[in-house]
Amino acid sequence: MKVLGIESSCDETGVAVYDTEAGLLAHCLHSQIDLHAAYGGVVPELASRDHIRRLPVLLKQALAAAGLEARDLDAVAYTAGPGLAGALLVGASVAESFALARGIPALPVHHLEGHLLSPLLSADPPRFPFVALLVSGGHTQLMRVRGVGDYALLGESVDDAAGEAFDKTAKLLGLGYPGGPQLAQLAARGVAGRFRLPRPMLHSGDLDFSFSGLKTAVLNVVSGSDWEPARMADLAAEFQQAVVEVLCAKALAALKKTGLRTLVVAGGVGANLHLRAVLDAALQKRGGRVHYPEPALCTDNGAMIAFAGAMRLAAGDEAGGEPAVRIRPRWPLAELRPPQRATA
Repeated sequence: MKVLGIESSCDETGVAVYDTEAGLLAHCLHSQIDLHAAYGGVVPELASRDHIRRLPVLLKQALAAAGLEARDLDAVAYTAGPGLAGALLVGASVAESFALARGIPALPVHHLEGHLLSPLLSADPPRFPFVALLVSGGHTQLMRVRGVGDYALLGESVDDAAGEAFDKTAKLLGLGYPGGPQLAQLAARGVAGRFRLPRPMLHSGDLDFSFSGLKTAVLNVVSGSDWEPARMADLAAEFQQAVVEVLCAKALAALKKTGLRTLVVAGGVGANLHLRAVLDAALQKRGGRVHYPEPALCTDNGAMIAFAGAMRLAAGDEAGGEPAVRIRPRWPLAELRPPQRATA
């Protein structure tokens, strides 16, 4: 089964083709970083318009890279949510129209499910069941994963997610857009511990997160009379260390609670090298394993959507019904259910 995947939930336009027998055939991505940099963040209307411009070009590129014609595809999977409503509408409209014109099914896919399953595309994929730490943009969640669509929420952020805290803290430090990666680069040149920032909810006794107060603590430092801008790298290092300590502690607690030994980390923050180093060391010490997506698949991309759609279709999920543009800008991952084959 050859599945076309379309991702347009925010500021990256992704198109990919996944073959259930041959694997990932093509993966094309356009980032809108340059478009939004002047505004210091994503402008939804600009994002939507750019998706309209980019998708036709990326569709042609992906099919050419896969060595396929449109008639060779068996299905289309697209991100239906969560995300920016206008951006989602663009991808959903293109996907449903493409599928209708070719008489193939179109399947709406949950954006976070795409991230969660993306490590299965790696050369060393994890096996079910496992605990997943999702750290993608506005989401920080811990899930127990038994199989495709079989997810149980263990804990989540009660305010700012880790990715949001990275971006907002980067703004406080005067860094450019996107802030998270730039803050991580700055932190690599600093020394943690020269400032002392809180570790929010580290000892809360549950698996929830809170990073809004950590951002406020950084604001208090840079607003203080004794603030030395020359030590910005040290403050960035301390901030990153605080986030990583909390994420690592909660992830380990989730493994202990579930009795599992395999951790999957997915989403943009999962590309953070310091987070990976700390988790690798912690899991190795405890005799467990941690899996990540390939670096190119950590951020939003069409490959994870094509793959998630292919897995659901292969497991019996149905894309049928009348063609309709289906989006859910707010869509809790815990609402998903395992695919079920239709019975006669």
